Amino acid sequence: MLPHADDLPELLLDLAVPHEDINELVNRRHGVTDDPRTRGLLRECVEELFRDPGETGRTPDLAGLFDAAPAELSDIFAAYVFLAAVPRTLARHRERGIPPEISRRTLADLGRHMAVHRRRHGTTGVHARRWLVRHFRGELYQLGRLQFERARLGQRTGPVLAAAGLDAAPGTPCLNLHIPDFYGPLTPAACDRSLALAREFFARHFPEERPVAALCHSWLLDPQLKRYLPADSNIIRFQERFRTAREDTEPADTEPVQFVFGDPGLPVAELPRRTSVERAVGDHLRAGGHWFIGHGWFPFRTEPNPGA
Repeated sequence: MLPHADDLPELLLDLAVPHEDINELVNRRHGVTDDPRTRGLLRECVEELFRDPGETGRTPDLAGLFDAAPAELSDIFAAYVFLAAVPRTLARHRERGIPPEISRRTLADLGRHMAVHRRRHGTTGVHARRWLVRHFRGELYQLGRLQFERARLGQRTGPVLAAAGLDAAPGTPCLNLHIPDFYGPLTPAACDRSLALAREFFARHFPEERPVAALCHSWLLDPQLKRYLPADSNIIRFQERFRTAREDTEPADTEPVQFVFGDPGLPVAELPRRTSVERAVGDHLRAGGHWFIGHGWFPFRTEPNPGA
């Protein structure tokens, strides 16, 4: 299921895997291929990854299978699972007529999350293993600056959208919007371009779903940021795109620390103050405040399908 060792570097480069991780992944490949039990676990993981392919919002949880890998492969076994899944993922993309460049940019999130792992731990590994299952199942796509995940409204959000006048109920198709790291500023123009790409993309490649809204669940939507950032900042202008779906009461202080500083376990007292966002996150926590996940939405209409 895995590419030959001689072919593996090219695939790793296509997936934006950091150069300093490539030799290790090639050299440790035999730990998977030489052991019948580990090969069987790899096949089981790939089959589970593609279970119920038409079901959105029910991403399989492979954590238990990932954790069953031999201890010497625990840090990188998930990478081999995703590498083995690539041919089936690309076949699904081709069935939907998805352009190769979108496939490449979407699956390059593997490299991004290996870079996050290296930034935090200084070693080869995969950050957010369960998150990446969405990409390789065909549930999530990188379209310009933003990522869009095929999803369905839940029991809490559906009634909120219905009350606002949308033809919406729990189970109605929607899109979850995500903001990847290492992709430059979150400018209004970049977001506008992503949304335009998404409207055409989902009309063309998933015409049967017709998502009614785009949702975002992120600390970037915490309204407290308006106390610290100017009204014309990219983050505040991003917030203004959304209507509030609900408010959380449980603090999520590690979320901004993780995404701004790279490590959720950093001592609050030592957080740097180099940028306006760093100062906002750290100063708020040092003053005894808390950060919360914001939940926002806005109506989403797909463009007419050019192929219809």
